[in-house]
This record gives sequence, C-alpha cells and structure tokens, in this order.
Amino acid sequence: MGILKRLEVPHEQGLTNRELFLTNEDLSPVPPEKRTWRSINFVAFWIADSFNINTWMIVSSMVQSKLSWWQAWICVWIGYGVVAPFIVLNARPGAKFHVTFPVVARTSFGLYGSLWCTFNRGAMACIWYGVQASIGGTCVLVMLRAMWPGVNDIPNHLPASSGTTTKDFMCFFLFWLISLPAIWFPIHQIRHLFTLKAIVAPTAGITFFIWCIVKAKGIGPIMSQPSQIHGSELAWEMVISLMSCISNMATLVTNAPDFASRAKSPSAALLPQLISVPLTFSVVSFIGIVVSSSSQTIFGEAIWSPIDLLGRFLDDAPSGGTRFGVWFISASFIIAQLGTNISANSISAGCDLTALLPRYINIRRGGYVAAIVGICMLPWNLLKDSNSFTSYLSAYSVFLSSIAGVMITEYYVVRKGHYRVSDLYHSGKDEWYYYTLGINFRAYAAYIAGILINVVGFAGATGRNVPIAATRIYDMSFFTGFGVSSLIYWCLNRVFPVIGAASSFDEVDVSEEDDRHSEAVSQDLADNDDIKVYKA
Repeated sequence: MGILKRLEVPHEQGLTNRELFLTNEDLSPVPPEKRTWRSINFVAFWIADSFNINTWMIVSSMVQSKLSWWQAWICVWIGYGVVAPFIVLNARPGAKFHVTFPVVARTSFGLYGSLWCTFNRGAMACIWYGVQASIGGTCVLVMLRAMWPGVNDIPNHLPASSGTTTKDFMCFFLFWLISLPAIWFPIHQIRHLFTLKAIVAPTAGITFFIWCIVKAKGIGPIMSQPSQIHGSELAWEMVISLMSCISNMATLVTNAPDFASRAKSPSAALLPQLISVPLTFSVVSFIGIVVSSSSQTIFGEAIWSPIDLLGRFLDDAPSGGTRFGVWFISASFIIAQLGTNISANSISAGCDLTALLPRYINIRRGGYVAAIVGICMLPWNLLKDSNSFTSYLSAYSVFLSSIAGVMITEYYVVRKGHYRVSDLYHSGKDEWYYYTLGINFRAYAAYIAGILINVVGFAGATGRNVPIAATRIYDMSFFTGFGVSSLIYWCLNRVFPVIGAASSFDEVDVSEEDDRHSEAVSQDLADNDDIKVYKA
C-alpha cells in the first residue's frame, strides 16, 4: 500500500476519483447522532466567543477615538445587533440540511467555483489562528509572572531580527502546545469546551470588573467624560465604530453553517444566536469600558488592554493576594483565548481545508494545518505595526461580505430554500450545482462587483489620497459589499435563470422528494404487474 493511500481519510468505498474530490465524512451531511448542539450550546458558544481580549480592544478604540462611553456602548449594541440576523440567515441552510460552509458555498458558486471562497476563508483562519495564539501567549506570560516573578528576568537569546524575545516566544509556544489537544475533538464534542469557557471567562471578567472598581474607589473619570466630537464628525465616527463590530464578525457570518450543521433542530440555531450575539458582546464591552476607566484613576492613564493592566498590577503591588488574583484572571483569559481560537479559527480552517483536499484532509487534520501555519508565519511580526495590520484585516470583511451576500441571496431569493443535496457531491453536467464547468459565473460577477465598489476606499485606508465619497463607502464596506453582490446576483439570475429556481419559499431537499417519487412510481408499477398476473 502506497504512502498516499495510507494518508487518505476515511470515505465511502467505491467512489471515483472525481467524487473523492468532492466528499469525505466531514463534508457529507452530518448524521443524526452528531447533531448534538441544542439551544443552550449556541448560547454558551456566544458567551464563550464574546469573552476575549479582541472584544475589549474594539470598544477601547471607540473611546480613544473621542466618543463618550455611552456613545461607544450604543455602537456596540447596534453593531452586534445588526450583524446577528446575518449570522442567523447564513446559518439556516447548515441547520436545515446539516452541511458545512464549503458545501453551502457550492450551491451559489458551483462545485469547483466554491474552492476560491473556501481558500479565502481558510487562509484567513490560519492567519488569525497565529495572531490569536500570539495574544494568548501574552496571557501565559502574565500568568507565569504571577506564579514565578523570576520569569520576567529570563535572559534573551534571540536576535533582534527575530521580532521576539526568548521569554515571549516561550509563552507563545506554551499556548500553542496547550491548544493542540483541543483541536483533536470533533465539533459535536467540542461544545463542552465552550460550556467551560462560558462559566470560567465571565466569572473572571466580573471578578476583574469588581476588583478594578474597588481599587479605584469608583468607576473612574472615563464614565463621566463627554464626547469630544460633534455633528457630522460624531455621526461618521459612530458609523465607523459600529462597522468595526460588524467587521469583527464577518468571518463568523460567512462560516455560520459550520456550527449550525451540528444543530439538533433548525430552531436551536435561530433565536439563541439572534439574542445571544448582541447581549453577550455588549456586556463584555461594558466591562471593558469600566475596567479601563478605573485604570485611569489607579495609574493616572487609561490602560485599554486587560493583559497590560494585569501586568501593571504585578508591577505596582505584587502581594500574595494580587498575584493570586492576577493568576486566576490571566488563566481564565488563556481559556478564553483558547476557546476563541478553536471556534473562530481552528474549526473554520479545518472545514475549509477539508473542501480543498477532501481525499487527504478532514476537519481535525485541517485544524492542525492551521496550527502549523500559525506558528510558521511568525505572528508577532504582524502585530508590530498594529494599525496597518488591522487595516488589511478589516479589508477582508469586504471579500467575506461579498461572499455572504451571494450565498444568502441564493438561498432565500433565487432557489427559495430548495436544495438538492445529492447534487452537492456529484459533478454531472445535469446536476443543479455544476453550472458551467463547475463554476457559477453569475456568482463571481456579483462577488467581484461587491469588492470593486470598495477598492478605492480601501486604498484610502492604506494612506492614499482618495475622494471623501469613496472613504464613506468603505466605512460601510460590509453593507456595500453585501448589498452590491446581493443585488447583482439577483439581477443576473433574473436574466439568466438557473436550474431549480423556485417561485415560492419552501425549505426542502428536492433530491429526497425525487427519491420518494421514484419509489412511489416503482411501487405503482409493481402493483400493476401484480394485478396483471392475478388476472391472468
């Protein structure tokens, strides 16, 4: 048996090479025994996902941009409240037909055209895996400092060109190692990690919240600080702020079917997500605002990173009680970062890479590929110039929103809930999703249009001089990308209708209906044959 044969993942026997390019166990519809996610699991998932350092930093950037705390908090409520329906809408086909994002993308972009979408999402997941692991490494450093203060004195043996130090790399590598066992578990079991994080992380966050208020003897001056901008400048700053919340969720909007495919029933992925997303992220953001406000009273300056603030606690008064408190909170943040990295990056990368090479990669192997890429890309170097890095990452929401616009329009407007699941795994020319050589050029035209409307504005975000109108369009890039791609896709399908376009909405697997019809016809023919024999 050859090496390549040994590397193949489990799959149905008797498949042709072409079929092996389209399916394996992780790409097939999730069987009933693995549909274990109930409503409470989706609530726990979003509680777990919201408690991470990135959520704190987003709201901090709003207050630093001269909004008052309550204006920033309104932006958080609106931003996450607006993005929640997009998550639910795109999750629906996954919850109904139990297929993941790469398979759902085939319905709109085509069997082979969907590969570009999955590559985009997979590459982004690998990059973010490394970035989040790097942030997790800072949590490990603070935790170790609380346990052994001598960690701070570890000599550096790495050259300046490496972009890191021996101490920082050691902590990054420890977090990276801690993450590896979590990647092993399948999606339907990893829900227990999110349940653990949903208990530990909020407990630590509330503890940190109370601790800071007690140390500051109040909530600090930021809570009474008025807005420093007014008029149209204030309005556009609030638009930019709420759009930063939406852009932060663009990846999870796109791959929403990944987790929804494990839903025990479609309703489990509906209201729990619609309510949990704005509520959990708003509560965490409020805690972040108050903690940072308190830090200004304690240290004379606002410290917006919770990890930096914990480090200052150790520098200021490293008593036994302080060290234990810092240890508990930083350890909880490690669990928080781990849960976020698994949910938003490892599993997403696994699902996407599975679709790119299903014969050899499954979700578990794809997760480990993301981990390897995450360490090889030296993520600490990306974080050196945080403004530039953030600009390029936010630009990715344009690509992802254009993909989501096509996918949602395909499901709700073009085919109106009608699926032909069997055709998602076969490349015959008469199949619904074969389109033209496996590519739906209508979808690509719409996708490119959604990107093009934001190109000039993106150039402005990188420092070039562009018209103010282009900047304003880019400020709302998620909506402009989504709206343009959705509209163009609808128009093209009106002019060039696709097979299976429906006139009324009905969530049904047409292939199952056809199978039942064929069985009924066969039974009728058999009954007629029996009658003829009886009469004879």
